[in-house]
Amino acid sequence: MSVSAAKKFENFSSWFDDLILKARIVDNRFPVKGFLVYMENGAYILDEIRRLLENELEKTGHKKMYFPLVTSEELFGKEAEHIKGFSKEVFVIDQGPGEQRLIIRPTSETIMYPMFKIWIRSHADLPLKVYQSVNVYRCETKATRALYRVREIPWNEAHTVHETPSDAERQVKEAMEIYQKVLKALGISYLILKRPDFDKFAGAVYSIAFDAWNPDGKVNQVATIHNLGRNFAKAYGLEFEKKDGSRGIPYQTCYGFGFSRVLAAIIAQHGDDHGLVLPPIIAPTQVVIIPIPFKGQEKQIYEYAAKVKEMLSQKWRTVLDDREDITPGEKFYHWELLGPPIRIEIGPREVAESSVTISRRDTLERTKVQLDKLTDKVAELMDAIASNLLERSRRMMMSLISDAKDIDEIKRILKDRRIARIEWCGKIECAEKLRDEVKGEIRGERYDIAEMPEGNCVICGEKAKYVVYVARAY
Repeated sequence: MSVSAAKKFENFSSWFDDLILKARIVDNRFPVKGFLVYMENGAYILDEIRRLLENELEKTGHKKMYFPLVTSEELFGKEAEHIKGFSKEVFVIDQGPGEQRLIIRPTSETIMYPMFKIWIRSHADLPLKVYQSVNVYRCETKATRALYRVREIPWNEAHTVHETPSDAERQVKEAMEIYQKVLKALGISYLILKRPDFDKFAGAVYSIAFDAWNPDGKVNQVATIHNLGRNFAKAYGLEFEKKDGSRGIPYQTCYGFGFSRVLAAIIAQHGDDHGLVLPPIIAPTQVVIIPIPFKGQEKQIYEYAAKVKEMLSQKWRTVLDDREDITPGEKFYHWELLGPPIRIEIGPREVAESSVTISRRDTLERTKVQLDKLTDKVAELMDAIASNLLERSRRMMMSLISDAKDIDEIKRILKDRRIARIEWCGKIECAEKLRDEVKGEIRGERYDIAEMPEGNCVICGEKAKYVVYVARAY
């Protein structure tokens, strides 16, 4: 049973929109454009992703805080480059004549940093590492897209302050490791790209982005890390007393993790034409048990299924689907749509043999297991499913990347819904010409590995300075 007539790799948009509603992830029919209702499954998964990330942040010394939703227009405007970058995206609260207008946070630098100025007095106050998981608001001018491009964005943002530039650099690496760990647990594959200067976060020295692959060939930016240098510290008057008694201006970093975009990546990368395929760690239901009643043996089968549920519920989120008005086949379709990693089938033969039949959602492989070995088998399969989803996603991402030597080749690659790797001279004029001609953009160079150019820029023919990736993006 397909989610809809649209297949994932043939008509991704229709497949995705149909699935997120039927699987009760989000309902995008809310009457205000760009705002979503997260239904029970979407809300549950968002919370699990948040817990995963916050656990890693806490382990590395980040402190959880909650800052106000608004800032003043005056505070927002202190960092000129930052306000220029967000000027067209902010929601404004107009309090009427004689009252200062308020800016609803598109991100929280201008909200947090006035407080940092109060808190930081000496080197003993550093490093300062705080985070919050909140919604941010951006008056998105592009066409909105459920989970990918919305006006209310559930996300986590962390902000840090350091004594030296080397401390800030180490923090960038730590943030990268945190994000890699969480995304690995979710089975998501991505490119870690250092953005070109013309596309970095407004006010940053440099920006790093995690671009996840998508079945339609576009990339989905799920997380970003920014080295802010001392730009914001200077704008907001952050100073501290050094060990030698002199005054210093600190260095800062910030990084954001988009929960809705990560949720989109989980659905897009792992889902199939039957429905969701969820990594075990965040699945609302990890094991579903489906009795297959046989006339005259219903009581024994349901009692046996309840016994299996009691056994598995001690370790996994387990549901016994004992609805009597639905056929087993209809239950199979229903649960394939919702994506729990493991389905257990119990009929008269399983009762007689003291066994169960297990079906993996990722491969749809079925196997019979004796009851006394079931707990160990389920644990083994959970690990196997998580590993397979990650490896399968990585293979797909690598298959989508192709080298291009000229503009026409880039056009063909993007038309085929893939990502082009090219050599570029670094000039913004070439980047703009490329964007205009291929309707894609330079996303950046690899940050995690070194890729050295060997030839010339594919746009102007001059000696190349960078190996960069070109894609269409959300």
